[in-house]
Amino acid sequence: MKPNYRRCISCRSVGVKEQFHRIVREHATGELALQSGMGRSAYICRNKNCLEIALTKKRLNRALKAPIPDSLMKQLWKIIASYDET
Repeated sequence: MKPNYRRCISCRSVGVKEQFHRIVREHATGELALQSGMGRSAYICRNKNCLEIALTKKRLNRALKAPIPDSLMKQLWKIIASYDET
């Protein structure tokens, strides 16, 4: 079976789906979630630089066509910080 490739919205690098975090705007409710759900999604690398670029240039907002709530951003920062520690 072929691997699923995705592209980071920040640095545009391509990799296997498991290398990225997925942020989803759910189709039915319009709410944003991490990693699960059906709807419009955006992928971002697991490093701080990509998240900083995505935030400053509003790439997440544009890709999901919705504003990103602070609570979701805090969750993303915690997850990415845990990857940098390991």
